[in-house]
Amino acid sequence: MSRTETRPRVVVVGAGLAGTATAIRMLHFARRPVEIVLLERRTDYRSAGVAYHRDGNPWDHVFNIQAGRMSVFREDVLDFVHWANREADRSGWPAHWANHEFTEPGPAPRRIFQDYLEQRLAEAAREAYPGVLLTEVDGEAVDLAPTATGVDLTVRWDGAEHVMPAAHVVLATGLELKDLPFATEVLEHQRFLRHPYSADGVRKLEALPPEAEVVIVGSVLSAYDSAGLLLRRGHTGSIRLVSRTGTLFRAYPGVHEHGVIHLPCPSSLLEPYRNREEFLERVRTEWEAACATVAREHPDVAPEVVAERVTKAWEPHLPAALDRIPSPELCALLDEFGTAIAALRVGAVRYTIEVIERSMHPGPVRLLVGAVQAITPAESGRLAVTVATGEEKLAVEADLVVSNFGRENDYRRVGEALWRNLLRRGLVTPHERTGRGLDVDHRGVLLTPSGAPSGPLTAVGPLREGDEIVRNGRTGAFAFNLAAIKNHSIAVAAHVIEQLELTRNLAGSHTCDGTFEEAADPAFEHAVKLEVRRMATRARAQREQLDARLDALLCSLTTPDETGCRRRLRTAVSRSAVRRLTDVSMTPRQLRRHLEIADTVDADEDMEK
Repeated sequence: MSRTETRPRVVVVGAGLAGTATAIRMLHFARRPVEIVLLERRTDYRSAGVAYHRDGNPWDHVFNIQAGRMSVFREDVLDFVHWANREADRSGWPAHWANHEFTEPGPAPRRIFQDYLEQRLAEAAREAYPGVLLTEVDGEAVDLAPTATGVDLTVRWDGAEHVMPAAHVVLATGLELKDLPFATEVLEHQRFLRHPYSADGVRKLEALPPEAEVVIVGSVLSAYDSAGLLLRRGHTGSIRLVSRTGTLFRAYPGVHEHGVIHLPCPSSLLEPYRNREEFLERVRTEWEAACATVAREHPDVAPEVVAERVTKAWEPHLPAALDRIPSPELCALLDEFGTAIAALRVGAVRYTIEVIERSMHPGPVRLLVGAVQAITPAESGRLAVTVATGEEKLAVEADLVVSNFGRENDYRRVGEALWRNLLRRGLVTPHERTGRGLDVDHRGVLLTPSGAPSGPLTAVGPLREGDEIVRNGRTGAFAFNLAAIKNHSIAVAAHVIEQLELTRNLAGSHTCDGTFEEAADPAFEHAVKLEVRRMATRARAQREQLDARLDALLCSLTTPDETGCRRRLRTAVSRSAVRRLTDVSMTPRQLRRHLEIADTVDADEDMEK
C-alpha cells in the first residue's frame, strides 16, 4: 500500500475500544485530507476487543460499571444510554433485554457495545471532511521502522508480510495475556479453560453439567463473569474462587451516580520514604482520616462508594508521593496491592455482584485465599489444583479449571512479534518505575531507552499504565479505567492531526515572535470555547460552521502576512481545548456544563441564529 503526498496515512494498530475511539476522534478533528487505517488482526475483535466482542460475551455478561459511564465520548455522558434506547437494533435480542429501558446507573449487556462502537465509527466516517477517509484492514502488525517521512509498518495478512508506509502510527494493542507457569502441563487439556472470553470458552461453560466442580483462578470481576454465567444457569456444584489476596468487589448502590469530590492533600505521604511498613502505616492513617472526612462532610455519598471518592480525590497528589518511593519498592507495592487498590477504585453493578453474594458459602461459591502453585492432570481424569495458603498447601480436584489469571504488564515478557521487534530495535522502553506498560511523554509519544521520541509513534490504552500511575496518579487495574482511555483518544488524535498539519505548513511559513497564554486574553478564551465545541461536535455541517467562526476570529487577531503566527495561535488554541476536554477534576456531566457544550438540540438552534 502506497501513500500520496496529498493524503498522508495514519495507521491505528488495534481496533478495540482504545483504537476505535482514537480513530473516531481523528475523523472528527481532521480538516484536511488524510487516510485513517484501522488495523485489526482478529475480525471478531473489531470495534470490541476481548472485553466486548459478541462471540465471547453472552447476554449474561454485563458492564462492570454503570451503563451511563460507557459513552465513547467523555463529554457526552449519556450517548451510549441514548443509543441503546433510541437507535439500537433489538430484533435479535432476548426478551429480557429487548424490552429493557436502559438507565444511567443500571446494567447493560457488554455484547451490544460492539454494535455501538461500529455505528459511532461509521457515523464519524460519514461526517468527516472531504478527503478524510477511513480504511479498515484485517492484518497483524509484526514490525515497524521509522523513516525520513514517517514509519514503515510491516503487516502480515494472507500468509505474507507487506510494508505499509504511514506518516504516523498509533499503537492501541490492548491487553496482553500473562504466561501461566503453574499450568504448563494442562494448557491444552480439555478441562482447562484458558480463554473464558472466547466463543469456545463460553460454549464450554454453558455445556458444563450443573453438578460439576469448578475452580476459577482469580476473584476479580472477570472471574465473576464466569461464575455468574454458571450460576444463572442453575449451577449447583462447588465453584471455588482462588485469589492470592482474597479481594472481593463491592456493588454500587442502585441509584449511584459517578462523582468527584476534593479532599486535602494527604500530606504525610509526601514525607521521605523509609520502609514499606512505615509507609503503609502512613497510608492507613491518611486513608482513615479521608474516609471520615467524606462521611462527615459529604453525607450524601453512599458508604459503598466512599473508597472510590477518596481514591479519585487523591489522584492529583499521588504523583508527588510516588516520586519519593524507590522504583523496586514501587513495583513491589503495586504487585502486592494492585488488585486491592482496583477494588477500592471501582465497584460493579449489582447485577454482577448479587448473584455471587447470594451464592457464597453455604452456597456453591467459596473463596479460597492463596496462590496457585500447580495445575496438573489427576488420576481421576480431572485436574488437581495445588494452592499455597499461608503455611500449608491444599490440593483441590475440579471438573473444570477456568483461568482468569490476569494480563501481562511487563512488555519484556510479551511474546508477540511486534513487541519483540520494537524492544530489539530500541523503539520502546518498558516502564522502569512501575514495571507496567511503556515509557511515553505527556503526549503519549513512545520513548527510546535514552528518553528521546522514537518517531511518529504514539500509544493509547493499557500500554500507558505505568505513565498514568506516576504522571496522573491513576492507580488500580488500568483495564477498568475507561476515563483514561477516552482522554488518550482525544489527546493523541489531536496531537496526530496537529503534527500532520504542521508538516504540511512547514515550508514557507512565517515565524511569530508573540506568545499566547491560555486565558490571558478574552479573544483567546472565546477561541478556545469555539475549538472545544468543534472537537465535541459530531455533525460535519456544525463543525464546518464552528471552524469558519474560529478562523475568522484568529484572522482578526493577526495581520494577513502573519500566516505562521496564525498557525501557532491555532495550535495554542487546540492544545488548550484538549486540556479542558481531558480535565479529570470533574465528572463528565460537570465538564459538559463547565465547557458550555450545548446539547444537540441547543447546538442546532444556535447554528441557525
